[in-house]
This record gives sequence, structure tokens and C-alpha cells, in this order.
Amino acid sequence: MIKINQNYQKLPGSYLFSTIARKVREYEMAHPDKIIIRLGIGDVTIPIAPEIIRVLHQAVDEMGKAETFKGYAPDLGYSFLRKTISEKDFQERGCRIDADEIFISDGAKCDCGNIQEIFSTDCRVAVCDPVYPVYVDSNVMAGRTGDYDMSLGRFRDVIYMPCTGETGFVPQLPEEVPDLIYLCFPNNPTGAVMKKSQLQEWVDYANEKGSVILYDAAYEAYISEEDIPHSIYECSGARTCAIEIRSFSKTAGFTGLRLGFTVIPKNLTADGVRLWDLWARRHGTKYNGAPYIIQRAGEAVYTPEGRRQIEEQISWYMENARIISDGLRSAGYEVSGGINAPYIWLKTPGSMTSWEFFDLLLEEANVVGTPGSGFGPEGEGYFRLTAFGNREKTIEAIRRIRDL
Repeated sequence: MIKINQNYQKLPGSYLFSTIARKVREYEMAHPDKIIIRLGIGDVTIPIAPEIIRVLHQAVDEMGKAETFKGYAPDLGYSFLRKTISEKDFQERGCRIDADEIFISDGAKCDCGNIQEIFSTDCRVAVCDPVYPVYVDSNVMAGRTGDYDMSLGRFRDVIYMPCTGETGFVPQLPEEVPDLIYLCFPNNPTGAVMKKSQLQEWVDYANEKGSVILYDAAYEAYISEEDIPHSIYECSGARTCAIEIRSFSKTAGFTGLRLGFTVIPKNLTADGVRLWDLWARRHGTKYNGAPYIIQRAGEAVYTPEGRRQIEEQISWYMENARIISDGLRSAGYEVSGGINAPYIWLKTPGSMTSWEFFDLLLEEANVVGTPGSGFGPEGEGYFRLTAFGNREKTIEAIRRIRDL
């Protein structure tokens, strides 16, 4: 008799954003006259930058000529993109990352979910709380988390690191030593950041304890303040304890194009084995590579004109973040984030739960956000709004919230 992977049965309910989409869809069906403003899912709204569009067209034309046609991409990605990433994202910041330590993929979400496959299922995992759900859910599917405790809202075998207002939404070093440590900074959902000295403490801790840090730097392009590291490899010793995952989705608006990469230094080992070799084997077996035209588009992100246009888009989104933050504060809300990240993390009013606040905003203001409890127990009493919306709709959404 065929059997299923019972670990999937441990997942509580549906994926967070699927639940939100269902609730919004049901409300729209019942109230077709209402105009909903979505500030929940972190999806970009500005069209792809003109320079990248130009390069995309050029690459598409290449695919129509025999002498320039491309089939399967190389396992790790095209050398032109990996070399550019190595130089622009790392070497120019003083990080020793070579092109052949970069694995091109179709996005950070997939890599964040898949990277756990190269580690034993009895590894202990540590996550921030609140946390991007993919880190936990992918480990649940692998059988690494134990059972779900409904009363606590946590999995029995996961090490949760509370990120509260008292700690600036930054985790403290855990007393129980984990094997794998997931860190995301600038943070999703809170928008918090770590200073370089704080991140160096984590690198030192991981090297001392023999842990591996899985560092999600998907929002590094939004950093505006000094002394905030864009890469974990800016810290001394990170090459021997850290894997970094990045995305073009929010940096260059590639949510619909799909492009990202993972960095694994060749001197990073676990259990006496190079992790580079394991990920290369997994990558070559289960992945056929991001399309040539998309990788050419990624290369264009680093050109002077491409960079200029993308920085303008990021500034535009961060002006949205300022509008949201200032508007909420003027209405008496307690707000954080929105300075080095496109997310605003606000405290729900009074004793209202995050899902109660979600329902209030949806039904009374016709505004959609993301309940903090969907990111973990420490997210209860908080709510996330995104700066990726349309400017006029963002202004209107904040007006509606202020009028509640």
C-alpha cells in the first residue's frame, strides 16, 4: 500500500499567504463593490527597469539565431553572471567570494527551502521568532522539527529565538546549541537590521559551536544606514560557517522573472565534507538552470545604467515606507522597520490580536496586510505592511487606516 510523507500532516493549516488570499477572495465575492488595497504580500509593482528590458529583448533575439541560441544553462549558472556577482556584490565590499562559489537559481525562496536537503534530518534548527515561514515549513516537510504544539504555536524540536521590541527585533545567541541557524537581515517581517558587530558575534558563535548559518540577504539592496553589513562575508570567519542566499526579486523587481543565487564557500565543511560539493550535486540533479535570457537580465542589473534605474526604484519604494511609517505614527501606532527594509512592523491597537486587526482592516478599511502571528508566536500583537504598493493606493490606504 502506498504511503505519503506524514511530515506534511504536521503542518498547521495552509501556507500563510494562501490563507490571506482565500480570506480576501471570499470578502471580495461578498462585497463586489469594495475596492481592496493590498499591502500584504511583498510583491513589487513598478515595471522592470528600461535597461533590463532592453537587454531582455536583445537576449530574446539571440535565442532566435542559430549562432547565438542557448539550450540548457550550465549547472552553476552562466559564468558572465557569476563573475559579475562575485565582483560587484562581494569583492567590491572586501568579501573574498569567487565566481565558482556562486550557484544561480530561480529565486531565494526555493533555495531557502531546498538548502536543508544537504543536512541530516537529525540536525537541530534555530529560527528567529517571528520568522519567514519557509524556513520552518521546509524543515517540517523534511521531518526535522518534531510535532506541532498547538498551545505554544511552535514545533517541539525547533529552537526558537525570540525577536521582541525589547531586543530591537534582533535574536540573542541561543543557550541550546543549534546545528543550523537561519538569519534574515534586513529582516522579513520586522524590517530590523543587525550592525556588523552584532553579526560578527553570530559568526564567532557559529565557528565556536560548529554550527552553520543560513543567511538570507534578500533585502540587502534596501540598506540605507552605515555599519549595516550587506553580506555576512563582511564578517571575519564567515567563510567557514555561513551560506548566503540572495534574490533579484526585490532588488530589481524580478518577482515575475525569477532569479536568485546561493553562495557556498569552498572551505565550508560539515561532518568532514565540503558543503559546496553536496549543493553542486543537488543542484545538478534537481535543477536545470535559470533561463539564459533571465541571466542576461540579471547581468544588466549591475551595469551603470541598470544600477541607476534600480536605485531609483528602491528609493521610490522606500518613500512609500516613509509615508506608511509617518502616517501610522501620526495616528498613534507604534511602528518599526521601514528604514533599511521595505516592511513596516506595527503593534496592533489595544489587546487586539493580529488576525482580529487583519479582519478589521479588511472589513472596515478594505486594506490587506499580514498578521504577525502568521510568522510565529512572537509576532502575535503585530502586523506587517509592505512598501511595494502603488503610491496613490498607499496614500489612500494610510488615510483609511487613520480614519478607523
